[in-house]
Amino acid sequence: MNDLFGKKQPRAPLAEALRPRSIDEVVGQQHLLGPGKPLRLAFESGKPHSMILWGPPGSGKTTIARLMATAFNAEFIAISAVFSGVKEIREAVQAAEAELARSGRQTILFVDEVHRFNKAQQDAFLPYVERGLITFVGATTENPSFEVNSALLSRATVYVLEPLSQQDLEILLARTRLKADEEAKARLIGFADGDARRLLNAVEILLNTEAQTVDGAFVEQTLAKNLRRFDKGGEQFYDQISALHKSVRGSDPDAALYWMVRMLDGGADPLYVGRRVVRMAVEDVGLADPRALRVALDACETYERLGSPEGELALAEAVIYLAVAAKSNAIYEAYNSARAFVAEDGTRPVPMHLRNAPTRLMKQLGYGKGYRYAHDEEGAYAAGETYLPEGMGALDWYRPTDRGLEAKIREKLAELRRRNEQARKQGE
Repeated sequence: MNDLFGKKQPRAPLAEALRPRSIDEVVGQQHLLGPGKPLRLAFESGKPHSMILWGPPGSGKTTIARLMATAFNAEFIAISAVFSGVKEIREAVQAAEAELARSGRQTILFVDEVHRFNKAQQDAFLPYVERGLITFVGATTENPSFEVNSALLSRATVYVLEPLSQQDLEILLARTRLKADEEAKARLIGFADGDARRLLNAVEILLNTEAQTVDGAFVEQTLAKNLRRFDKGGEQFYDQISALHKSVRGSDPDAALYWMVRMLDGGADPLYVGRRVVRMAVEDVGLADPRALRVALDACETYERLGSPEGELALAEAVIYLAVAAKSNAIYEAYNSARAFVAEDGTRPVPMHLRNAPTRLMKQLGYGKGYRYAHDEEGAYAAGETYLPEGMGALDWYRPTDRGLEAKIREKLAELRRRNEQARKQGE
């Protein structure tokens, strides 16, 4: 491609070439851009306002900011908090002032990765936002409640963007000129994992091979490591998760560690692995070792603080701990039994003695009457008391195992049941 002077220019990346020119061309985010939705109404109002766009990579944050400049006939200045500081902020403000003086046009200042600016840097925008010199648009992948200071946050509307769905990615893939079979498309969409830019970059790699047709095997060979080992859209993803979970449940620390490393090496999001580990702690260890849940949560928090590769060691520690911990699915079974019962049972009223009585009238009506305060009873236990709705029989959902801490819990519950039976016999 040549410019006006005949000089050859580099071809724009596919992601840039296919960038939407209007909000009607935007793929995804219909909860914000659909008819009558907040961002569409903002565009249609003709009045720009400062905002924070919070969403995962490749969800359209930069695209929306650029479309705002077009829709409002405003100057567009983009800076990245990764490479910029107060100097770049000052230069952007000076450019906005010059544009306002020259043409009367306002400036939309787009700040990518705004969460990487410290408090002082974020404060630098405030006077210019207050004056209306700039319309501030910040983009972040992190929760703005924690990463954007309150002064700036109070002057901007937060819009939450979502990862692109499979259907969204199919639409985007159709806009490329890639000729691919259904298996190849499924692999590409799985590889993208909701990220439009990642999808288009992968398509561009395939287009550069100049292959006549693209099938699943070709995608796997060309994109090599990420797709060969870990295809989030395909069967391998779920098989490896299943293998990790079953290795932990089966108390095999080496196998569990193997599958975790396979997933990480293949490109799995470490925090996704962390979330699955938390689930394992609750589902398969439970109260047999309550520390397991804390270890799993600590591993996720450690990874969030350290990132890769340092934080991955904490995930490995959690996986090994869970694998060697005492096992119990008693919580899991009890919860599922309770859910099934409540789904089919009617709405039973709360017994009068269990109701709250914050007012005199409620006390006169009998709310809370007859309630026995457990701490005033022997052993802090009101033997023979019932806490279920009237007419509802005794339940036996939670059945602790004889492993780990649950062995002691089992003994305690057996003793409490014995005391209940004794108290009820005496009452009769």
